[in-house]
Amino acid sequence: MPEKLSYKTLESIDYTGYLKKSAPVKALQIGEGNFLRAFVDYFFDCANERADWNGKIALVTPTAHGRAGVFNEQDCLYTLYLRGNENGQAVSRKRIISVADACYNPYVPEDWKKIKEIAVSDDLEYMISNTTEAGITYDPSCLPDDEPPASFPAKVAVLLHERFLAHKPGIVFLSCELIDDNGKELRNDVLQHARDWSFGEEFADYILHDCLFCSTLVDRIVPGRVRDPEEVKRLTAENGYEDSLLDVGEVFGVWYIEGPKELEEKLPFRKAGLNVTVVPDVAPYKKRKVRILNGAHTGFVLGAYLAGFDIVRDCMHDEAIHTFMNRMLYDEVIPILPLDRDDCEKFAASVTDRFSNPFIDHQLLSISLNSTAKWKARNLPSLLEYTAKFGRLPKALCMGFAFYIAFYSTGLLRREEGGLVAYRAGQGNEYVIHDDDWVLDFYWDHRDSDDQNLVRDVLSNEKMWDQDLTKADGLMETVLEDLGIIRRDGAEAAFRECFS
Repeated sequence: MPEKLSYKTLESIDYTGYLKKSAPVKALQIGEGNFLRAFVDYFFDCANERADWNGKIALVTPTAHGRAGVFNEQDCLYTLYLRGNENGQAVSRKRIISVADACYNPYVPEDWKKIKEIAVSDDLEYMISNTTEAGITYDPSCLPDDEPPASFPAKVAVLLHERFLAHKPGIVFLSCELIDDNGKELRNDVLQHARDWSFGEEFADYILHDCLFCSTLVDRIVPGRVRDPEEVKRLTAENGYEDSLLDVGEVFGVWYIEGPKELEEKLPFRKAGLNVTVVPDVAPYKKRKVRILNGAHTGFVLGAYLAGFDIVRDCMHDEAIHTFMNRMLYDEVIPILPLDRDDCEKFAASVTDRFSNPFIDHQLLSISLNSTAKWKARNLPSLLEYTAKFGRLPKALCMGFAFYIAFYSTGLLRREEGGLVAYRAGQGNEYVIHDDDWVLDFYWDHRDSDDQNLVRDVLSNEKMWDQDLTKADGLMETVLEDLGIIRRDGAEAAFRECFS
């Protein structure tokens, strides 16, 4: 049996690829998931090799259930495969990422103490985050003496206040959550905590003027783990080590960072020749990406899973699902975007190629994580804006809403810690729905509701949507009818209903 990946293991197998074993910790990253590791950490790792950034990243698990022990057991090393199509050719690139220094669980007292020490370090330049769409949320119950505060923004407020009290320079914060103005929203939440906790005007000034909270747009499809046991066995044999953190992403990757022009000189990416661009406003790029690429995912994956599919690529080979996706994008999403239509259509055309990547088994259940917040951020704005512009409801987007409700409410078996277990009819398997606890509790409490009451209570839930959607003319009736089609005829038939 091969040894676990580590610096010692690589030395024993005479590994000759690039590694950065030691360097100052220059970045503190909240989030250690597959995406950040295949995207942000990849870019910084390349910057070490190509631009002599000479930095390490300290990883922080955003929840108490993170895998800090697994990371540290491997010296925070992991193998990244980037696979896809490039200039018409299939490519697959392997790289061992060595930019991470250590991984900490803030809910372990010793780790929280170490995280605060890193926050006041002279070497620290950046803080990075991806805590999902639900992460940047203000929680008034958090207190500065909590060890640690429960919410992500509250943790950031405490860490930056420690840095301020230590008279250290401000840092650049790179927010990667898929919400509009992610950097600004995080900064606003931090300032709200500062006011609530009476941290004073000088600290508020430090946040506003010494620290730079950058809104960013990230774009790389990252399915993460290799799930086929035979492929894992083959890669382990080829590599000569066992890697519990192996990561897979598409070869395409672009990062837009909103900030002043001089930030481009500070960041190490341009010097390294990487596809990272500093722009004065990420909003146009973000709206195009979130509404088209991410909105496509969220619009069809829940229905596709109920129809018996498991990976994105197979959905692109199904006529009904592929046609549904294209109708949603070209007929309902692109017409309401305040962007160049030709540019949007070229971007939408690339979606099929990226979703059809022969190397990536992008699991639908992986995409389904936190679908409530995703639907609110990615698809609901398109539905409402289309209705306002054209005076009618968009057929595919409404069916996508019904797919969301069906996924969360069909065949519920039990509520367990961290998830809601359901049975997938026709496939004979159970699946776990992952979302905020209050969302899971809502659907579990409604497990015996008839569809009319369920749809009414979902649409009127202002905590979910920040508004009462039963007030949208005809929406409740349409979603109820669509849900009935899914229940009666199945998800595959529901996809076809949208273009019959």
